[in-house]
Order: sequence, then C-alpha cells, then structure tokens
Amino acid sequence: MKKILLAYSGGLDTSCILTWLKEKYNVPIVAYCANVGQEEDFDAVHAKALKTGAEKCIIDDLKNEFVKDFIFPSIQANAVYEAVYLLGTSLARPCIAQGMVEAALREGCDYIAHGATGKGNDQVRFELAVKSLAPQLGVIAPWREWEYQSRTDLFAYAEKHGIPLPITKEKPYSMDANLMHISYEGGILEDPWQEAPENIYLWTKNPEEAPDKPQVVEIEFLQGVPVAIDGEKLEAVALVEKANEIAAAHGVGRIDLVENRFIGIKSRGVYETPGVTILMQAHQAVESLTLDKEVAHLKQSFVSKIAELTYNGFWFAPETQLLHTFIKESQVCVSGIAKIKLYKGSSMVVARKSEQSLYSEKMTSFENMSSFNPADSGGFININGLRLSAWSQKNASIKKSVHATA
Repeated sequence: MKKILLAYSGGLDTSCILTWLKEKYNVPIVAYCANVGQEEDFDAVHAKALKTGAEKCIIDDLKNEFVKDFIFPSIQANAVYEAVYLLGTSLARPCIAQGMVEAALREGCDYIAHGATGKGNDQVRFELAVKSLAPQLGVIAPWREWEYQSRTDLFAYAEKHGIPLPITKEKPYSMDANLMHISYEGGILEDPWQEAPENIYLWTKNPEEAPDKPQVVEIEFLQGVPVAIDGEKLEAVALVEKANEIAAAHGVGRIDLVENRFIGIKSRGVYETPGVTILMQAHQAVESLTLDKEVAHLKQSFVSKIAELTYNGFWFAPETQLLHTFIKESQVCVSGIAKIKLYKGSSMVVARKSEQSLYSEKMTSFENMSSFNPADSGGFININGLRLSAWSQKNASIKKSVHATA
C-alpha cells in the first residue's frame, strides 16, 4: 500500500476514519470531498482534514456533472424506487465515486476508503462503482474492519483524539445532503411508529405554514431535459436550484418511507426532494403527449428495473447503460411545457402542451365523430374477444362441475 484516498465529509464517521487510517496503515491519506450541492463550509472541511492528518484535501465541484449526467437521465427515465423514493443519495454516490476514482488515479493512490456502514447501501454503491471504473484499486471499509460497533463508540473515540464533532449525542440521526435532496436516517427515526419531528426538516416549508395561495409553474423540456422555468432559460444547476426554491417554499417534496435496502434490511428514511419532485411530474406530463403508446408502455416496463439498478449501485453496469441508451432514444420527441400547481405540500399537473404532441382534440372529442368510424370499434372488440370467447366456452363445463362439487 502506497497511498489512500478517503471519501471525506468532515462528519463524525469520516473524521474518525481519517485518524484511524493514519494509525493503522501509516501511509499518506488524501481526503476527497465532492461538492454535489450540499450546504457546506468547504474551507472548514479542508482545514479540518489537514488538521486531522490528511496529506492533502481535494474539494471537487461536481454539481454540473451530478445534474447533467445523473439527475437529468433519471428524470428522463422517471426512475422511482419502490414507487416513492426519487433516488437522491443513490444518484449522488456513483457521481462521487467517479470523481474519487479519477482523483485516486491522478494522485497515485492505490486504495480508496469510505465511511459507509456495513449495514447500508452506500458501501455497495461505492465499491461496485470502483470495480466498474478502476478494478485495480483496493478498497478499505473501516466499518467492516474495526472494533467499533456504534456511533456512540465513535463519539468516545473522537473525544479521546480531540476530533471536533458536527453533531450532538442528543440529535444523532444521519443526514446526507446534495443539490437534489436531503435524507435523514437513524437515531430518533429508527422507530417507524414515531412521526419525524418538524425541526428535522432543514429545507422545505412546513406545508401547514406554506402560502395560502397556490402557485402555478411552467416547466419546459427539450428532448426530455428540463431547460426553462416560467419561460426563463437556465443552465442545468441553476434550473434545479430554481425548482428547489419554488417547490420548497410550498412544502413540496417530503416523503417518509420504510425502504428495502439491497442487502436485505428494511430502513426507515425521511427525505426532502422539492425541485426534482416537480421536474419529474412535469416530465411525465410532456411524455404523455409525445410518446407513442407502445413506446411509453415499453419504457414504463423498464422504470422499476432502472430504479432498482440505480438504488443497488449498478449505475455503471452494462445493463444499466443499455437501458439508459434506450431511454435517451425515447426522449428525442419529448419536448414541450407542463404546468404544475403547488399548494401546501402538494403538486399536481394541471396542463401541458407540445409541438410534438400526438394528442388530437378532433379525434378525441365526443362532439365530433367524423374523424373516427365508431362501427370499426365493433370489429376491434370482436377480434380481441375471440380468445376470451374460446376460453370461456372451453372451460364452462369444468367451472360448472367444480361449482356442483363444492
């Protein structure tokens, strides 16, 4: 072993891990912190890493890559895990891992270390990304190696080594923030019967205290990618920030769920995902106008698989890349505008339009039958009913016999 690159946040776990790595391996440590949009004093993180023993601290601004290469493709796919979770952390991890691998190779590191616990998903996401991008790099996962069994143990370790801490024992839940969402897990949230306290939410307005007047927002898409809000063209990061600002003010984007981790453990998580919630809704609305029926249904059959692969850490796997190639191709004509109404924690699509729209008011209208021959529907129904009639006639005697016996 020559040098270790540590995924570093300056929080409890990685602060202790940095000191522990120095003690155990006695090699140079490069601390790596990715800026994916979290509110962070990066100067303080940099100073703390060096003070704690890092040879170097890299602060890597990945916000643009995070939005363009991870968030927007997930919106195009309408990827939602277990029908609720919009994958904020799941998308950030491969983005960070990619930055880590590039930095490790650049800095001459032969090992990567991370602070993911042995029970969580992030260990899988980080390590599968490394195996996909640079399998020659070794991985150190202290939570699977050292003697410490809990964050209470880490508090004691930190106090012993004089490591300053960002959280308190009274409020020990784990928080992960990025441009897309904030997640809260552990500590006071581990009882799924206990409602999350209001003071846990750092981003979204309490829906009960949100404005009494609804707000309608127009979101424009070009080939499945959001490009403008209320007519204002915005670059990728600025657009997500604008969407976050609007949705958070109305309390939109809060979810509380028990999810199934990849390793088989159920976990209770509380999330705030304001901007992407309305971007995803708007995207689906534009798709409803522009996608061919069979393409839309085929795409929908892939959605849960893409979400599962993303959640489980297979972002860089060949099957995920193949599915995203299909998704990108399906988005060529997904351009248009959707209106979203926000009010006290809720958001709903109220209108949509597109120059690529396949919707025909003339064909759909009950007031005009001239463009559609209703008599054709009879033959359509008869053809589709042939197998049902044959099945019913063939099985009628069997069903009667079963009922008589019963």
